[in-house]
Amino acid sequence: MSENASQPVSTVSDEVAIRVSHITKIYKLYDKPSDRLKEALGFSKKKRYKELKALDDVSFDVHRGETVGIIGTNGSGKSTILKIITGVLSQTSGEIQVNGRISALLELGAGFNMEYTGIENVYLNGTMMGFSREEIDRRMDDILSFADIGDFVNQPCKTYSSGMFVRLAFAVAINIDPEILIVDEALSVGDVFFQAKCYHKFEEFKKQGKTILFVSHDLSSIAKYCDRVILLNKGVKRNEGRPKEMVDLYKKLMVNLGDQPLPASDDEEDQENAEDASAADLKDKKLGAVDVKTQEKLQRASKSVTGILPRNPNTIEYGEGQAKIVKVTTIDENGNITNSIEKGSYFTIRMEVHFTQDLEEPIFAYTFKNLKGTEICGTNTMYENTPIGAAHAGETIEVEFRQRMDLQGGEYLMSFGSTGYHKGEFRVFHRLYDVLNVTVVSSKNTVGFFDMNSEVTFTRKNTEEN
Repeated sequence: MSENASQPVSTVSDEVAIRVSHITKIYKLYDKPSDRLKEALGFSKKKRYKELKALDDVSFDVHRGETVGIIGTNGSGKSTILKIITGVLSQTSGEIQVNGRISALLELGAGFNMEYTGIENVYLNGTMMGFSREEIDRRMDDILSFADIGDFVNQPCKTYSSGMFVRLAFAVAINIDPEILIVDEALSVGDVFFQAKCYHKFEEFKKQGKTILFVSHDLSSIAKYCDRVILLNKGVKRNEGRPKEMVDLYKKLMVNLGDQPLPASDDEEDQENAEDASAADLKDKKLGAVDVKTQEKLQRASKSVTGILPRNPNTIEYGEGQAKIVKVTTIDENGNITNSIEKGSYFTIRMEVHFTQDLEEPIFAYTFKNLKGTEICGTNTMYENTPIGAAHAGETIEVEFRQRMDLQGGEYLMSFGSTGYHKGEFRVFHRLYDVLNVTVVSSKNTVGFFDMNSEVTFTRKNTEEN
């Protein structure tokens, strides 16, 4: 946990809460501690370290009242940029401007004295944040109520369980009424009930118009809460834009297919660039016996992948090319090809995959998303314990998934994938994101994404008056 209460208000516009301008952070890596000592004492004239760029010329703005997420693979610089903004780290070059009081949930419990009681640590941390004892007293009831650790607040923190410790640390940080909240993977602390309380508080902050900047690997939270998302990779800002689009691009990076320049997908022209980049991914990989002509042929064939069903023109498509999804469709319980499925009925998802290489054990998968980009459900042949066996070059395999439709009525997007382990490494052969729209027709919707299909019974009992 860190607080930058003393951060001076900069000359940045009142509409901008945080401005990150050309930030670079370089770490010096030494082979052994003596090399560091020799350089510090000036005993060595030659360079005894290697440079690691944790951040490379990163710039972005966070506007007042905006919720911005930062996503990226491990080692992309997400936590580093948050620590620089809050003053925990200093940048090598560039400038940070902040307009407002920051409360940061970074390393929960940092600064706690394990010999002190919980109450004493609340005052200690509040003082470090720049609050007077009177201000802390006014917030004490809210802090203790939120932490909900009972009489343990009067015991030394060294007697706490790890869950109790982070609950108190989170409660201190979240109840100081900041103008800007910065969060690094801190919403998933404690048990499930405390997590629900954390997310509820987070939603309260959004409704109050607070500025929020947070890092999370929980892509559902990113899609649900963020107005805008910044995508980092290997210390470089690759893109920023709407949550759904950035999450899809992030998934490409997760399978090492994001080294090509990523397009901004805010309009039709940008989407065309995205599709061109996907085609370039296939060409540039040149894996094994998959030649460019074959890839181009499969790329053209994918335009009719949904058959008579409408295909989403903004489909994101990528893969290495050892396999190609050539047909996807949904079939109702009467055997009709349709993208309208009645809630409560059984339906079939069918996909056909053509293979251009011999593969050991391909995996077939599908997922449902809502229109905000949150993944609702999905499965694959591995989860279902249905091994396909070896696939051979030139072969086409058709797989069907049959299930009951229990999603609430509404519009959904379907994604499909063919992946697997090739020569011992996990590979993405072909993926189609948001290729197919499915409408769930329902006369009865309940709470949440799924219907629990409850059977309700009741009994009237008359109570005799004495």
